[in-house]
Amino acid sequence: MINNRRYLGNKYKLLPFITKVVDEECTGIDVVADIFAGTGAVSSAFPGKTVITNDIMYSNYVCNYAWFGAETYDPQKIVNYVVEYNAISQYDDNYMTDNFADTYFSYNDCSKIGFIRQDIEDNYQAGDLNDREHAILIASLLYAMDKIAKTCGHYDAYRKGAKFDKPLELRVPLAEVHNNAGNQCFNEDANELVKDIHADLIYIDPPYNSRQYSDAYHLLENVAHWEKPEVFGVARKMERKAIKSKYCTRSATETFEDLIGNINARYILLSYNNMATKGDGRSNAKIADEDIVRILRNKGELKIFSEDYKPFSAGKSSITGNAERLFLCTCNEG
Repeated sequence: MINNRRYLGNKYKLLPFITKVVDEECTGIDVVADIFAGTGAVSSAFPGKTVITNDIMYSNYVCNYAWFGAETYDPQKIVNYVVEYNAISQYDDNYMTDNFADTYFSYNDCSKIGFIRQDIEDNYQAGDLNDREHAILIASLLYAMDKIAKTCGHYDAYRKGAKFDKPLELRVPLAEVHNNAGNQCFNEDANELVKDIHADLIYIDPPYNSRQYSDAYHLLENVAHWEKPEVFGVARKMERKAIKSKYCTRSATETFEDLIGNINARYILLSYNNMATKGDGRSNAKIADEDIVRILRNKGELKIFSEDYKPFSAGKSSITGNAERLFLCTCNEG
């Protein structure tokens, strides 16, 4: 179920390529850090390893904590909550109906989303849910929302006049009860986090272009945090400055160089698409290949692998010759 989300740049289809490179080129991998983890697809490809996940977006962090958190939880408790939530048939006004009714979701579904999210929070604050159970129930809600949202796979806009034909239905996330005790999940700026962690392999999958993930997934972020901020505009977005990524700006190269310089690992594995100047301005890669090569070679020995790949995108695309590259750096000692 971990990969049942529509998400820009999701690497689920590339997992065989990624694991093949790691298996054939890297040795002694016990700790893997996925510092732009997104949905956690790549982290899920390393069962039995100690996994460190990180994402600047809280909605991704909470889902990753649900899947990979070291804390144990009660599966039957999760089942009971999900059954109760799915049985809701009374619809009342709340933050979600006031701000999102009949946009991405129907009034009834907004009412359910708002009630469920508030109930999760109330039970967590009352001590009836531990951190992991809290995260798992939020993840279940976010995944259920993603299944029925009237969008093209993101929340930059909703489909006006769309028929609300699928009611909200939560499913029980099949998260491992006993994960590796050393697993850690973070919700930080990756450039700051790498100063404080060590891993055998650090996997890097930063944004490639100017499209900010906080713009595309603001609604999931809003529900995950549940601070009930004011929203504005047709797309009903809240303030997002704190979670904007520098990798989507002109300072991407400088930011990347700072990141690599502070990494403490034996191997760095970077995913970076070959978009370069193939698409429109917003789709073009922010970091030039020559800069990637220069920065990584300054850190250690570099090998580059490539595979044809059609990524998930928010709309139709006629771009051809699209490839995903893996830049594997064996870091210099010391």
